[in-house]
Amino acid sequence: MTEYPKDIQFKYPWRKYQEKVLRELNHHLRDKHLHIIAPPGSGKTVLGIEVAIRLNKPTLILGPTLAIRNQWIQRFCELFLQTNVTPDWISRDIRNPDFLTVVTYQGLHAACNNWNLIEEEFEEEEDADVEETPSRSSRSELSKIVGLLQSKNIGTIVVDEAHHLKKEWWHTLIQIKSELDPVIVGLTATPPYDVNYTQWHRYISLNGPIDTEISVPELVIEEDLCPHQDYVHFTMPTKDERRKIINFRTNVGKLYREVKADDTLAIAVEQHPIWQNPLDHLDWIYDNLQYYSAILIFLKSFGKEIPESHQEVINDKNAEIPAFDYRWAEELLEFYLFREEEAFPDFIEHQKRLLSRLKRYGAVERNKVNFLYNRNLAGLLTSSISKINSIQEIVDFERSHLGCDLRLVILSDYIRKEYLINENENSLDLNKMGVIPIFEKLRRSNRGKSKIGVLTGSIIIIPDNAYGALQAKAFKNGLDEINTVTLTYDNEYLIINRTEQNKNQIVHLITELFEDGEIEILVGTKSLLGEGWDAPCINTLILATFVGSFVLSNQMRGRAIRTQNLNLDKTANIWHLACIDSSSPNGGTDFDLLKRRFRGFVGVSNKEKGGIENGMDRLNLPELVHLEKQAIQANLEMFKQAGNRKNLKQRWDDALKTGVTLVEELKLPFPNKTNYQAVKTIHLNDTITNFIYTLIAAIVTFFFENFLGAFKDLFFVKTTWQFYTILLVPLMILIVTFGGKTLKAFRLYFKYRDISKDLHKIGDVLLRSLIHANVIKSSYSSYKVITSVNEYGTVYCHLEGGTTYDKSTFINALQEIVSVVDNPRCILIRKNKLMGYLSQKDYHAIPEVLGRNKKTALFFKDTWEQYVGDCELIFTRTVEGRKFVLTSRMKSLASQFDEEAEHVNIWR
Repeated sequence: MTEYPKDIQFKYPWRKYQEKVLRELNHHLRDKHLHIIAPPGSGKTVLGIEVAIRLNKPTLILGPTLAIRNQWIQRFCELFLQTNVTPDWISRDIRNPDFLTVVTYQGLHAACNNWNLIEEEFEEEEDADVEETPSRSSRSELSKIVGLLQSKNIGTIVVDEAHHLKKEWWHTLIQIKSELDPVIVGLTATPPYDVNYTQWHRYISLNGPIDTEISVPELVIEEDLCPHQDYVHFTMPTKDERRKIINFRTNVGKLYREVKADDTLAIAVEQHPIWQNPLDHLDWIYDNLQYYSAILIFLKSFGKEIPESHQEVINDKNAEIPAFDYRWAEELLEFYLFREEEAFPDFIEHQKRLLSRLKRYGAVERNKVNFLYNRNLAGLLTSSISKINSIQEIVDFERSHLGCDLRLVILSDYIRKEYLINENENSLDLNKMGVIPIFEKLRRSNRGKSKIGVLTGSIIIIPDNAYGALQAKAFKNGLDEINTVTLTYDNEYLIINRTEQNKNQIVHLITELFEDGEIEILVGTKSLLGEGWDAPCINTLILATFVGSFVLSNQMRGRAIRTQNLNLDKTANIWHLACIDSSSPNGGTDFDLLKRRFRGFVGVSNKEKGGIENGMDRLNLPELVHLEKQAIQANLEMFKQAGNRKNLKQRWDDALKTGVTLVEELKLPFPNKTNYQAVKTIHLNDTITNFIYTLIAAIVTFFFENFLGAFKDLFFVKTTWQFYTILLVPLMILIVTFGGKTLKAFRLYFKYRDISKDLHKIGDVLLRSLIHANVIKSSYSSYKVITSVNEYGTVYCHLEGGTTYDKSTFINALQEIVSVVDNPRCILIRKNKLMGYLSQKDYHAIPEVLGRNKKTALFFKDTWEQYVGDCELIFTRTVEGRKFVLTSRMKSLASQFDEEAEHVNIWR
């Protein structure tokens, strides 16, 4: 076989953005690359298939997971070949390629290293940050794979979600690319804008420059995605889960107090060379600043004086040493037990006892000490059985609003077959999260008589009254009678026994039942994605999974937000579940996981001014939502909003009018929970008020000083001293008091001046420096730095003009400048003065892309002096320069912020 079948054709009309890409295909392919960025639900898969068909060459398709691999084959067969039978010229085995070969990146890399692994045995963990142990593909094995692909004349390679390729996989693929010289079709929903300069160029070298980028709001405008909103339903741990959490907190608190007062630990740390002779170990100190800081903080809390040698290292005799808290206890113990354990030969037994206590209390895992969280604690929250009650509440709520129009999907991680028993009654305690426990919960309390079904890879359950419709559909599709058995403990449900031969057809039939309303609520696993499953009728989705990665979360969410033919008024509610740990200051690991998810979700804002943005802030949750009372209130507010679907559509329409494109920005939070304008106004008012009081006191003093004689008799005093004692001393106290307050208030007002103007100046300096360093290519007039500040004092900054890469490079570099100083090559010490009196000193890292070259760093410094103000440049790789690293980390104003600067996407 040398070409695709002549009669192959996509069975549906193309969307506008797809049409545009296909119309301009020859232009995009001039560099033998097509690079498209578009969200889930936008039709990237079918577009990639169509491009491969038009190129009409043997094709290799690569995906990150088995589920996505299978989805490509499913879509190709159903939507292009219009058959459920996979032809024999499609291969899933990279060692036996055919005209169309579809495999995972892992499978390709394994084959090139001759690993004896079956591809089905492993799956990429998409949110893993750890790269593999380096093991470049061997030339002999790589050559074999290249030879096999060349024998099939592979001329097109489609890379799906290639942004998260691990380093070693990328080396394998880039070598194959160089050998085959194919056309590369790169498709992703999540380009790696947050990586460093080197990693970005690695990404671009594979996929080529970005040709088209489509955002969620644009697709809503084009009616390719429906109006939708994310909602969160909060729960509290069960009584048993809460007891385990409290036990952990109690034990860790006790352990922390023991560590804080441990004389033996203090003696051991004091004897370490880092404490005894810090100036002889500067390289170690500056490579391990967190451990060095922990030593200083711990011994200071123990009442030890900081010797001059350490003051010299810190480069500040008056440096404020932070309090010894959980975080610093973790760093200290990691240093003592794991990082430098061999440096304490006289304390081996003490180390063993301490480590034993840490393990017993669950405060250490994989040589990592953690006083706030551990794996068991995180598991309690993410898999809390309280979420089953959450699901029940959401189902009842959505059913009450949509009635028989409800098309709700619940996705979970595990099936939990053990809860499906062969007894006359199922009264098992539902104490684990999973598909069958969720089904059981809904079945047992099915007050609304909803039609509930289950769809997984191994278990399918349908309502008994849907069997007739299923049989009719099966007959129409040429299937023999479908084998079913009645659920032993409830004759209103049937279990379908499917075979390898009819499994894909059965999934298709169940989907049709769901679309027709024969099933209203479908419970399944995220492996539904692996079946290439798609049902545009979904109007409610509950994500009862533990997945935190943007890629997989967005794919699951994408099931619900697609538009539905003949249902122009469709809206979608996506429900997320979070179990709150009230003993944690930020709500616990499950809430953290949810926040991580939301960074990748763009949607309409619940804030008063509306708009479209990403992140959890757009939900406008209560500040103390991790407390039970506020969590309950948040749930009520979520239900109130979710029930008004007509208003949701109007809110999208209004929000879309506020902008024309989705802009990537840097968000710099105001370091005060109080309203920004209120704080600024208070400090200004305090300045004025205190100055008036001071002025009045001074006038009164002057008045009595000059008219002393006239008023002596009035106050019946005999001496001038008595007069001053009675009147002038209190007046002087007033002057001192309000004069001091005036100065303090003025300082605070100076601190909280319009910081958006400062950020604009810094952004302009950065832009000029990036252009000078040839990091971004166009002239200065092609760009514009845009900054703004909202009523909460949060400052936003982005770059207008240029390419996507230019904008992302600018934002990444700006984030380095305003974030806590880590260990950069260059530090800029910023010096501000007002009227020669009030001074302010801050520390900024010079971005890596500029700091690695002395000339570009000096240009940045000179430009800063020209447009921002006085500054000093320190190169930290010298002995003297490295002394400033610790100082800058401790004193950086950025380190005082409760929240870090972060990337956001806003419709403007």
